[in-house]
Amino acid sequence: MNHTISLSAIKKRMAEGLPIGRLDETTVRRLWWAALDTLQEDILAHIDLNMGIWLASPLPALYESSLLKRLRGWVWAPEEFSQFQYPNTFLLPPSRHRSINETNASGEFSYQHLRLLKEDGHDPLLIIITPEVQVALALQGESGHRSLILRSDPETLGDVLKMLDLRLEHEDPFQAMELRKALANLGQLQSQDGFEETFWPLLSERLAGMPPSLTFQAIADPKPSNNTYNESAGEITLLEALAHEVRTPLATIRTLIRSLLKRKDLAELVITRLQQIDSECTEQIDRFGLIFNAAELQREKPKNSPLASTDLGRMLEMLRPVWSFQLERRGIKLHLDITPDLPKVLSDPEKLELMLGGLIDRNSRSLKPGGTLVMELRPAGQRLKLQILSKAAKSQKGQPFWIKPSSDLGPVLSWDPSTGSLQLTQAATQQLLASLGGRLIRRRDSGLTVFFPISEEKI
Repeated sequence: MNHTISLSAIKKRMAEGLPIGRLDETTVRRLWWAALDTLQEDILAHIDLNMGIWLASPLPALYESSLLKRLRGWVWAPEEFSQFQYPNTFLLPPSRHRSINETNASGEFSYQHLRLLKEDGHDPLLIIITPEVQVALALQGESGHRSLILRSDPETLGDVLKMLDLRLEHEDPFQAMELRKALANLGQLQSQDGFEETFWPLLSERLAGMPPSLTFQAIADPKPSNNTYNESAGEITLLEALAHEVRTPLATIRTLIRSLLKRKDLAELVITRLQQIDSECTEQIDRFGLIFNAAELQREKPKNSPLASTDLGRMLEMLRPVWSFQLERRGIKLHLDITPDLPKVLSDPEKLELMLGGLIDRNSRSLKPGGTLVMELRPAGQRLKLQILSKAAKSQKGQPFWIKPSSDLGPVLSWDPSTGSLQLTQAATQQLLASLGGRLIRRRDSGLTVFFPISEEKI
């Protein structure tokens, strides 16, 4: 692999002549998501595109089906990511020979899967070249000096395309030739001196209206350590990218749904369907947010963040309607049994709400329609005991959820073939609950039990 041009080197070329960034990781990731939405929904969606190309790393950055069908793509992504397959999400399909063609509900889209190298890094890169729009986007910079780079000047784009051509020539001469043919078919490209004057104001408007749920703490570059999970650093970076690829389009859909629900001329059936879609989007956004939180704990030692006095009983009562609605869509009942006048516990209310939703999802996946999920909150000495039980209907025969076979994909994720879903490993679940003040116990005769310290006690 000597003399192979890395994608990191290409990003550095894009950054030449620009000031050093001053953003933290969370802010720059928020900018990246908003930039993707701005480019696809506010600019490209209003152009009659018939042809063009796109190149991305470390995952497909395009999610608009109309663009995926019309533009030809090349994506540098880790080989490990081919094991994740989700319908209706634009993740990499399994590795195949040469070009990849997948069909989703929106129609045909295709891109070439290329191998991401260690020296490429995991900062995102997206280049789009069409007769009307030529632009390159990337994140770049060290921790605390991060920036979103946008280049549309012909000189920089020309250099970037030459570097990509050399990379492909060394990596896959066939694909290098295909890229050259695709660029030649686009004809003479036009200079876009005014593109940035259009893009940045649109980005500002997009940021102002971005749903708050899109802001979650992004990870820093993984650093070597002596713990047993050294090999998980790459997985954690991929999980961040996965969370983005799933959450961003879902959050966009949810925003559009909620804007439609404000209309007064919708039929009752339409309102019901839109509410169901909104609920499903929220459920999946929360699931992947929880996965990210667990991955972050694996990357570094848990910090002793202060826990606040939390009324767990009141929290369960407030969340009951949301959980009931989610479970009823699958024909499952929720039974909540709370001892009155319970003391408050020590926890992190915001993260605990997400964690409880994850436990509901995890322990109801194996239940068939007609089943019941039972949640009991009882005093237990100087702690409160939260118990979650999965009960199948009397007419059904099924195994308890803890017996179902599963396969760990790493320290964070587990794949359950019986339900076809991803979930947190037991170790990751225990660690995440511990960071929220809880102690998890699993027994075959009582399902899942979590003990929380009452707020009068010191941790």
